[in-house]
Amino acid sequence: MRAIRHGFGAIASVAVLITGTAVATELRDAPAPTEEFSATAPATEEPENFGASCRTVVEGSRVTAHCGNPYPRTDRVRLHVECDRWWDLDSDSAPVEVGPADYAQVTGRCWKEVRSAWITHQPADPAPAPGPPLPVRDS
Repeated sequence: MRAIRHGFGAIASVAVLITGTAVATELRDAPAPTEEFSATAPATEEPENFGASCRTVVEGSRVTAHCGNPYPRTDRVRLHVECDRWWDLDSDSAPVEVGPADYAQVTGRCWKEVRSAWITHQPADPAPAPGPPLPVRDS
């Protein structure tokens, strides 16, 4: 009986070893990707100076988002809270405008546990359109 157990263990070990070697060989022989990907991001005309920097803090069933806007355009932020329990209603806050060099705090909550929370951004004012400079009047 003991010899059969040792024999089965040896056979199982060899089977696992052969399978692992076959998988490693297949991975090593995989063809290289034909597409070359650029390591740098594509160049844009001008960086977008928009979007408040926000961080969210979850304490039990309450969520607080702290947002500061370092950019010259006003950002409209909303806090979205997804609750863990199926019967607990998810919530979206009213939009809060965060002006240039301004700070805002947005709160939300669940009855029980919070599954996730995130912030969405929307420009509150349209971006200035590039155009010819306005004429200067002489005094």
